Amino acid sequence: MIHIYTGNGKGKTTAGIGLAVRAAGSGLKVFIGQFLKKNDCGELKILRSIKNITIEQFGLDCQIKKQFTERDKLKAEQSLLKIEGIIVGGKYDVIILDEIIVCVALGLLKKDRIIKIMKSYPAKIELIMTGRNACQSIIKYADLVSEVKERKHYFQKGLIARKGIEF
Repeated sequence: MIHIYTGNGKGKTTAGIGLAVRAAGSGLKVFIGQFLKKNDCGELKILRSIKNITIEQFGLDCQIKKQFTERDKLKAEQSLLKIEGIIVGGKYDVIILDEIIVCVALGLLKKDRIIKIMKSYPAKIELIMTGRNACQSIIKYADLVSEVKERKHYFQKGLIARKGIEF
């Protein structure tokens, strides 16, 4: 099954991590690939202590921006090649690709490549993808799509991201 967690609200990554914890607690092997992230956020510390969860970050050398360099695009592409190897490797029951949808929306990865993965991944794997702005052509191939909608957010009051809550 393919799950997508998308939308402009807070909680897409959290939903994916919740699923990872549930799967690991049931004895499944989980791989989490975090795209666009390159920091030691709170969830990494606890997830790394769970024996059947493997987590890897594929962050860029920059913050998210509107214009990416060819080097940024190459790094995203290399990360996707690694993910493809992990998918066909058969070692994991659950594969979570955190923020991969954003990589497509920002033009770092081509949606056709993601759709190809979605069409050809082994059926025994649960594939979870997160990120804002999922396009209809990707949504079409998912089995479950949850949209996290922001109705109100304290960032609108000028609050900044807090350790342990947002990261």
